[in-house]
Amino acid sequence: MEVIREWLPPVSAGNTVISHGAAVFMMFGGVVPYIPQYREILRTKNADGFSTFVCLALLVANILRILFWLCKRFELPLLYQSIIMTTAMFLMMRLCIRVRRVQLITTVPVPRKKTLHDLEWRHFWQWTDFRSYLECSILFTVFVGGIVYLFKDVPIFVEIIGLVAVLTEALLGIPQFYRNFQNKSTAGMSTSMVLLWLFGDVYKTGYFIIKQVPAQFVLCGLLQVTIDLAVLSQLLLYRNRKPRKASKVLHGVLKNNPHSS
Repeated sequence: MEVIREWLPPVSAGNTVISHGAAVFMMFGGVVPYIPQYREILRTKNADGFSTFVCLALLVANILRILFWLCKRFELPLLYQSIIMTTAMFLMMRLCIRVRRVQLITTVPVPRKKTLHDLEWRHFWQWTDFRSYLECSILFTVFVGGIVYLFKDVPIFVEIIGLVAVLTEALLGIPQFYRNFQNKSTAGMSTSMVLLWLFGDVYKTGYFIIKQVPAQFVLCGLLQVTIDLAVLSQLLLYRNRKPRKASKVLHGVLKNNPHSS
């Protein structure tokens, strides 16, 4: 890692504009891959091809990263990126819930609503109202934030928080990979989103190396690129295949309906 950094030229007045441009891209570039997927869901009125557990992974990762920054300062653009990404994931979740709610209304019989207040673990992150996702995220932030505050002066604990934050983000492609594997199809998933994932993660990893951010960021960036390539390979393997089964949400609410098959 140090050898790579020695090859890189020092930042001078001549490349300040490029440096600022890179920082801006770092802040907003993370949400760009989700724009094609957001538009695809809007166009098709179907969110079956997108795993909302991707949003869960990113929400957890970025909330932890913000808490990590409060204990150990790193590049401000990375903090701003976390705030922007958290907002984007809530917007993505809101769209998915709205679209799936319309799908559920058209089923017969109409399934009951699922909320966080039901306290049913099997329905975790498969609720039918957006408020439950907000409440769950707030509870997680308050709970983990309290623990971080108590142990903020313990260096090893702070480093673990940073590692868990970037590792969770690095593994965000796993839910999508698993969903594609289950369905034996990538129908409904935006190819542009995966390509932008790969481009963004390669860029991000290079940015981490140049800016000499904590080692957790660099190592997990490399892992993220590997997972992106795995999901990209599914696009080639499962191209032109229709999904073998409906989304987990619809499957879960219709499993007790004898006419659903």
